[in-house]
Amino acid sequence: MTTLPPPTMTRPKLMALARQKLPCSASTIPRSQLIKEKEDIDHYLEVNFKGLSKEEVAAYRNSYKKNICVDMLREGYHKSFSEVFALMEQWDALREAARVRSVFWLQKPLEQQPDKLDFLFHYLTRAEAAERKGYHEDVYNNLYVLACYFDNAEDKWVRNHFYERCFEVAQLIKFDGGKKEAEAQAHLGLLYEEDGQLLEAAEHYEAFYQLTQGRIWKDETGRFLNLLACEGLLRTYRLLSDKMLENKEYKQAIKILIKASEIAKEGSEKKMEGEASYYLGLAYLAAEEYETALTVFNTYSEISTHLGDDLSLGRAYEAIAKVLQSQGKMTEAIKYLKKVVEIARNNFQSLDIVRASTKLGDIYNENGQYNKASAYFQQAFDTTVELMNTCLMEETQVHYGIAKAHQMMLAMNNYIESQDLSSLDYLLSWKECRRDTELDLVVGASRRSTEENISQNSEHLEKPNRFPDNHKDET
Repeated sequence: MTTLPPPTMTRPKLMALARQKLPCSASTIPRSQLIKEKEDIDHYLEVNFKGLSKEEVAAYRNSYKKNICVDMLREGYHKSFSEVFALMEQWDALREAARVRSVFWLQKPLEQQPDKLDFLFHYLTRAEAAERKGYHEDVYNNLYVLACYFDNAEDKWVRNHFYERCFEVAQLIKFDGGKKEAEAQAHLGLLYEEDGQLLEAAEHYEAFYQLTQGRIWKDETGRFLNLLACEGLLRTYRLLSDKMLENKEYKQAIKILIKASEIAKEGSEKKMEGEASYYLGLAYLAAEEYETALTVFNTYSEISTHLGDDLSLGRAYEAIAKVLQSQGKMTEAIKYLKKVVEIARNNFQSLDIVRASTKLGDIYNENGQYNKASAYFQQAFDTTVELMNTCLMEETQVHYGIAKAHQMMLAMNNYIESQDLSSLDYLLSWKECRRDTELDLVVGASRRSTEENISQNSEHLEKPNRFPDNHKDET
């Protein structure tokens, strides 16, 4: 949480001399070549550097790794030496394990990365010196700088090592009210969360949250630590609930998400509270507790409206429509899905348009209103064409084709059922060219009246005059 500005590196004599001959020789060089190199170095030193001590000569002969280790021991930093040596051994073990799994693993050994060795030497020795004097906060700060330095995909395990060291030291710091301990708890929570150990992560985030309650501590970016604790805890609870829902442990998932919702309310962050309500509503929906889910989603929509967050409001309306559809309330579900389409169009959210239009098309198609189904499926298809999304384009194309086939079958049935020569002539003329547009034109009032009958008989899905057949009139 607190990063110190990196001070100027000061290297001991051996390190400074050894640095001049980098990069170091590889460890797989044949013995004969090493002997020859030693003789060449001796001759070079004899000619060019008369009067050098044995130590200075050794600095040129030895590897950079060995020189650093010698300097640590010579200056009395035995703990730093042991830690660096253990890290290098673990580094090599991980490289060997990765090499067995994949020949393309190209990470260099630590001893061939002098900048990292310099960083380790500088901050570890500073931390050890501070530890001898009992300055635990300085120890923590130096170890945290190391953790931040190794915060990358390649060296993440080194970062985790120093996070654990920070946690140990933070518990010894008493005069700051527990701020350093809170930061260390957050680091360990992140460590376990990235490793997929969610229960352990939740424990550390809970401790982080408890330590920051009622405090106005901020991190280096100016964000309140308590708010960060809420975010970490909510994120972990949501991941835990996802696993519970996958295993159909609905009661446990709802219980943990209710706890998350209460924490979000205490955090006084409306957007966070809305997010917690959304995931709680999804859990109630999965458990088929529709009325409770509807209440929670309505709370989410109210929060989104208050914040003026159209995207969240669209997501809330889509969730409400899903609940209403599960309850069989298709008319209300259609109303909310249309709102989703409108919000998505106003905010240029093409994927949301595709998703909501497809759902509307499905509802109309299932209830025999093929004109409306075709219009919404066509809208979804046209949007995927604009996006150049091949997978979605193929999917919406199939939906659109099915709806158009249903629409054509309805027209053909009307002609066949009419049993007159003019209808037969229309069918024969259409069959010669196979153009569905011409078939639509000759259907006339007979097809429209049939659709209206279907619409009225589909459990009063909707009044006919509220949904015109022409999609352009609708939009």
